[in-house]
Amino acid sequence: MDPSAAGVLIPVKAFRDAKVRLTAALAPAQRSALARSMATGVVAAAGDLAVWVVCDDPEVADWASSVGASVLWMPERGLNRAVTEGVAALAAAGVKRVVVCHADLPHATTLDHVTGATDGDPDVILVPDRQRKGTNVVSLPTASGFRFAYGPGSFERHVAEAARLALSVTIVEDPSLAWDVDVPGDLPTSIDPPGVDASPVDASPVDASPVDASTKPHGTGTP
Repeated sequence: MDPSAAGVLIPVKAFRDAKVRLTAALAPAQRSALARSMATGVVAAAGDLAVWVVCDDPEVADWASSVGASVLWMPERGLNRAVTEGVAALAAAGVKRVVVCHADLPHATTLDHVTGATDGDPDVILVPDRQRKGTNVVSLPTASGFRFAYGPGSFERHVAEAARLALSVTIVEDPSLAWDVDVPGDLPTSIDPPGVDASPVDASPVDASPVDASTKPHGTGTP
């Protein structure tokens, strides 16, 4: 693949401040280790694609460099603004498509099927979370002018934004990318980074084999 055809953008919060809703299950050092471990896995899932990490924390920047990612320093932006400016930076660098992927996806193994860099692919690919409320992955042209709107209910807003821009949309239902970690019940038993004992946590295993990609023409709304 042409290196300029697609890249991966991962917004990463300071590890020490990550996953505060896991406080009841994990100590601060454990939450930090878990956040780092999951982010490292997402970078690995990018495979041969170039990766940029959007951050405003020196520790995260050092980590990003250590795993082979480029750093986009975006202090005091907030998630939506940081992602928007990060996508604009990639567009300016000549990257044609971007896969914006959350850093807390413990079962992510590949992003190849959501890159959308092949002729005939839809303009926008969205991967919702398990509740179909959040948006774990957004793949789109860097020059599309897409307005990111993360937060509760972001999936519906992102579908609507694609319709506003008259962009075709594919919704990919992928269990390996739909599983994010926000609360103790989300903790997967298969993730055991240094300092994290995940064994007592009861989490259903993920079957990552069935991936259903359903193409929706623009303007159809939420599936």
